[in-house]
Amino acid sequence: MSATAATRPETQTTEPKTVRPAGAIEAAGKVLWPDSKGRFTPEEMIKAEDRIEDEMVRKILGHAQELSAQIARFKAHTFADIGDFQAVLDQEYGAQKGGAKGNVTFLSYDGLLKVQVQVADLIEFGPQLQTAKKLIDECLNEWAADARPELKAIVLRAFNTDNAGQVNRTELYRLRRWDIEDARWQRAMQAIADAARAVGSKEYVRFYERDTPEGGWRAVTIDLASA
Repeated sequence: MSATAATRPETQTTEPKTVRPAGAIEAAGKVLWPDSKGRFTPEEMIKAEDRIEDEMVRKILGHAQELSAQIARFKAHTFADIGDFQAVLDQEYGAQKGGAKGNVTFLSYDGLLKVQVQVADLIEFGPQLQTAKKLIDECLNEWAADARPELKAIVLRAFNTDNAGQVNRTELYRLRRWDIEDARWQRAMQAIADAARAVGSKEYVRFYERDTPEGGWRAVTIDLASA
């Protein structure tokens, strides 16, 4: 036997390590897995495909949780950096960069990268909205055949009659653009305006890039659905 053959390590095969649920326990020498109803099943009695599915889900969720935490840290660092820069401007000029409600755009020196911060109001609708719906229904019922189909469609979408209590903010505002002189319609539109109330605001940060200063902007998405 040659020296090379004598010193060659033996090939060993090992079974892949089973990833078990955190709630698994050991009893009487057996590993027991909890199911969705809190019952325990011996590991060897669980179908292979169920164990593989469990392992796949845990693997994916592990990556998702890490990514979620990373995005949260990224968001915090982003707003911290913007805040630090804003503080420098405040100190130098005594005024904030940006327009109403804190909307502001930051550009790289070469004009190829852009960070945009937008502040949007969170809107809820008060009880006046139900009064508006009654007045609109009165108008539509009386006009009947004379009511334009697109107006009826907008009303249905605005008040989202398939889901109680849910309204479509965009469609509500579309209703207010209709030029209808009926006094009930006018009162309904005023009720919609009075029903809207800001209950807070939310900051959004968006990122863009382009190849040349004259080129169009491309969004840098941090969104699984758009990836």
